[in-house]
Parts: sequence; C-alpha cells; structure tokens
Amino acid sequence: MSKRPITAIKTVAAAMALIATLGAAGCSTASSAYYGTLERFGIEKRDILVDRVEDASKAQADAKEDFSSALDAFRNVVNVESGDMEKAYDRLNRRYYRAENQALEVRERIEDMKGVARDLFREWRIELDEYSDPGLRRISEEQLNTTEARYVTLARKMDDASASMDPVLSVFKDRVLFLKHNLNARAIAALGPESETIEADVATLIAEMEQSIAEAEAFIADMRSEA
Repeated sequence: MSKRPITAIKTVAAAMALIATLGAAGCSTASSAYYGTLERFGIEKRDILVDRVEDASKAQADAKEDFSSALDAFRNVVNVESGDMEKAYDRLNRRYYRAENQALEVRERIEDMKGVARDLFREWRIELDEYSDPGLRRISEEQLNTTEARYVTLARKMDDASASMDPVLSVFKDRVLFLKHNLNARAIAALGPESETIEADVATLIAEMEQSIAEAEAFIADMRSEA
C-alpha cells in the first residue's frame, strides 16, 4: 500500500465537510456516504484505518512533547528566582493547558480509529460468506483474524497510554491551581520535594506513549506489506 491513497483520503475528506455534518442527524447515513465517496476514489476502509492509526500516533507524539514541556515548566517554577515567579507560573499554566488540549486530541483520534476499525472488521467478516472458493475464504479469514488480533493489541496500548495522561494532568492541574493563589517563595519551596514524583509519572507516561507509537508504526507497516 503506497502513501498515495492516504494523501487522497485527506484531499477528499477535506471536500466532504457537508457529509460530516450529517453525523448529528444520523451517524450511519454519514458514515455510509463517507465510505461510499472514498471507495469511488479507490480508497478502501483498510486505507482509511491506516490513516486513522497514523493520526492517532501523531497525536500521541505531540502529546508526549507537550507533557515534556509541562514538566520543564514545572522544573523552572520550582527553581525560579523570586523576581521571575509570575513569568514562570504563566509558562507552566500555558504548558498545562496545551497538554490538556492535546490529551483531548489524542482521545478523539483514538475514537476515530476505533470507529473505522469496527466498520472494516465487520464488513470483512460479512464478506467471508460471499466466497465460493473455500480455500480463498480460509486464507481471507486467517488474514482477518491476524489483522484483528494485531489491531486489538494496538488499541489496548493506545488506551493504556491515553489513560496514563489523566493522573499526570491531575497532578499538574493541582499545582497550577495552588500556585495561582499562592505565588510566593514559601509555596514554591513546598512543591520542591514533589519534583521527583512528577518526573517519574511523566517518564512512565512517555514510555507508554512510545510503546504505543512503536506498535502503531509496526501495525501500519504490516498493513502496507500485506496490501
């Protein structure tokens, strides 16, 4: 599978904003229209799934950077000189909200991926009954089971990494709120001993995200090699 269909997906999808608005009235209708339009361009659900996995993986990579930036901002607050407290707090506040927004983006991309995967595997399983050649049916079913099992592993890793964002965001939010109303040397000194714990939490989160991203890359490579 080349990258060409994926580029086409993004181009065609950009021209299908009207179809997307149908989702509020009937998700099934909107999905059918979306898939039908793409298939007329030679783009199958398999191509779309690869595209959605790439989007989710990129969102996680961006989140990894944003959480690392938030950690750097927290370090700066803890080590800041008294005259720079306000500036350091503002930077931490911005980095926290960026990480929070990116976490939402990650979840949305994962849900988009899951929706296409459900449609793909359901269609694939239904179409097994259309084979007249039992040998070809068996090969297709084996491919389906292998692909679906690999996808389940990928989705689980993405969900685990996504869930790991919540406690880290909660920790950052508490510190941002605390400093908002206690921006003084004593308050900052009180946060100092917590640096190691927060750094460990972020390191764990980043490790899980990296595993998820690696799994996504392997899944995409497999899908392309099989096409």
